[in-house]
Amino acid sequence: MKIAVDAMGGDYAPDVVVRGAIDAVREYKTEVILVGDETRIAPLLKKVRRGCDGISVQHSSEVIGMSESAASSVRRKRDSSIVVGVNLVKQGKADAFFSAGNTGAVVCAGTLGLGMLPGIERPGIGMVMPSLKDITLLIDVGANINPKPTQLLQYGIMADIYFRHILKRENPSVGLLNVGEEESKGTDFYK
Repeated sequence: MKIAVDAMGGDYAPDVVVRGAIDAVREYKTEVILVGDETRIAPLLKKVRRGCDGISVQHSSEVIGMSESAASSVRRKRDSSIVVGVNLVKQGKADAFFSAGNTGAVVCAGTLGLGMLPGIERPGIGMVMPSLKDITLLIDVGANINPKPTQLLQYGIMADIYFRHILKRENPSVGLLNVGEEESKGTDFYK
């Protein structure tokens, strides 16, 4: 598997992102394409003599900051590490893209660049976390404040498919998480 990684996204980038990519290549024997400012990434790779096999760099000249508007930044900054990383997936040069940067920009770039699955109205951000018995997948973690009933159904279907096919867990339970258990909590729709 070849994973494109936004080397410019997240706290302390690109230093910690490069170190993480090196660790991932060593541990998982995967290929990583670091996307970002090559003049900042190359010296970090040079410091490490071993473990860089399987890592390449795709230069991009722009960065979308954490406080920037997602849609306008993606449209305006075509050579940003986020847009270039998504385009690597679109072109078949990478199998996946990861960024710890501006989440809204990643979702926007993915939606505009790769499109949506047929029948899906909105993307849902998923997060896998441990639970008392196994693991739990939360989907749409904070992206949509007031989703429609059909969108909630679509999130449930996407989570079920992800849980079964990616996480290899059979018969997952699907539920709706509200802001509290009291009858007065949540929107009218959730109640």
